[in-house]
Amino acid sequence: MQTIERVSPVPYYEQLFGILRDRILSGEISPEERLPSELELCREFGLSRATVRQTLSKLESEGFARRVARRGVFASSPDEPTGWTVEEGFLESQIRHGRTGIVTTVVDASSVVPPQHAAEALRIAEGGEVFAIERVRSLDGRVAMFSTSWFPSAVATSIATPEVLDGTGSVNAALRGAGYITSGAHRIMRALRAPEATAAHLQIGPDQPVLRVRSLSWDAADLRFDYTETWVLTDVTPLEVTVSATR
Repeated sequence: MQTIERVSPVPYYEQLFGILRDRILSGEISPEERLPSELELCREFGLSRATVRQTLSKLESEGFARRVARRGVFASSPDEPTGWTVEEGFLESQIRHGRTGIVTTVVDASSVVPPQHAAEALRIAEGGEVFAIERVRSLDGRVAMFSTSWFPSAVATSIATPEVLDGTGSVNAALRGAGYITSGAHRIMRALRAPEATAAHLQIGPDQPVLRVRSLSWDAADLRFDYTETWVLTDVTPLEVTVSATR
């Protein structure tokens, strides 16, 4: 019997999501079968209603469930993704859904003194160094986004794997594997003209507006372990944002 591990660093809603997703993928819960109600899930797993609602919302957002008014939530199979989900890394979210034609090119990976906004986000002292990785992501031969991620030096020793550095591995998966589990995150999105160097990576003109997403993640101990700035060409890959409310 699958249960919630109370001592695990993985949030309860993520654990329940994994359990229900596995039941759907294995056929234990058939496509179009009604999922247990919120109350039933609360009783089975000993969770609050807010946590269960967050799980069901995540199942819906990732295509494993659909809500029918006045009837409940029903299992479904994920469709081909149409964009990038902020809560999950671009590479892993696309591959998980079977998307092909994804190419990640690592432009640079080195220790640097971060720009002020990155240093402030990660709470790095003035002049302190962090590990930075710059990547260009393409879909079916078209450049989709350019991102720069900054990590405290202590975190870099865990995530600077050969797979991450050659573009075949997921940074988010490496972070989770090293024990850096997101407890909270903050996203700021603005449509701006990209800096000249960024525009060159995106292969666009200097006057074309681009969606910039700045993302900060921290763990349960309030360690700020990942700060990323991503410039997204939404005509190539739309940006999908899932918002869940808890009490």
